Amino acid sequence: MAYALQQLINGLTLGMIYGLIAVGYTMVYGIIGMINFAHGDVFMIGAFVGIISLTALTGITSVPLGLLAAFVLAAVFCGVYGFAIERVAYRPLRGSFRLAPLISAIGMSILLENYVQVSQGALERAIPNLIPGGFTLMDENGFVVQLSWMQISIVVVTLIVLAVFTYIVTKTPLGRAMRAVEQDAKMAALLGIDTNRTITLTFIIGSCLAAFAGVMFLLYYGVIDFYIGFNAGIKAFTAAVLGGIGSLPGAVLGGLLIGLIEAFWSGYATVAYKDVAVYSILAIVLMFMPSGLLGRHEVEKV
Repeated sequence: MAYALQQLINGLTLGMIYGLIAVGYTMVYGIIGMINFAHGDVFMIGAFVGIISLTALTGITSVPLGLLAAFVLAAVFCGVYGFAIERVAYRPLRGSFRLAPLISAIGMSILLENYVQVSQGALERAIPNLIPGGFTLMDENGFVVQLSWMQISIVVVTLIVLAVFTYIVTKTPLGRAMRAVEQDAKMAALLGIDTNRTITLTFIIGSCLAAFAGVMFLLYYGVIDFYIGFNAGIKAFTAAVLGGIGSLPGAVLGGLLIGLIEAFWSGYATVAYKDVAVYSILAIVLMFMPSGLLGRHEVEKV
């Protein structure tokens, strides 16, 4: 029981990070119907901006202010990258056949990976645990269930970010414009909505969410390299598909499920096959629910 509880805590923490990245995937798909495969690399850049900021501020300011600066700087830098990705890789190809933006996004992903590898090096970079401590939930036959302050912080920050984002989507003029463009971009343009601006802001907001996820991944694991964007990006894309691509609650649900699958499979089976378990469950779910757990069935008029 104690071991299962510990794996549940670990899985929920990891799932929160996956969920944040998956929201960015599903936002872009909902707006323009295309997958931004460079999104995982924006997450990776957010982690690197975080570690550079924290390293530069070590000894200069307090830990809370350093963490706040890392989150803000990561969001700013990743927002700029999101803007550039939309303008360079997507906008010129928006009216072309659907495969062209996909190839362009993959090329952008490779470019960002190699850019970070050249500028930051191929070796792993690490930081110490900046939020140590926690408390004990259970002690069963010598096995202690720990809930660290780091895990609590990740969950709290993720919930706050998702709450703010949900408010933006549901209660603000920008959110109404995003939903209008998602339903019918041409009609939204005829009604006076600047679709180009709305799509660009969607990319920027999604990139900011990836930046927050990148900094939290850095704080949780303490070690990053230029390749983490590929692995985390694939997992987050899987989470978006599992929850229902285009559904924001589905993206979060998919992220939580993948985090739990990884944690429990690693705890009770072979760690080397945890990815096999994730993709196998995705295939099984899609066999019976092709639109994902919370996805909507697309009806195409002909």
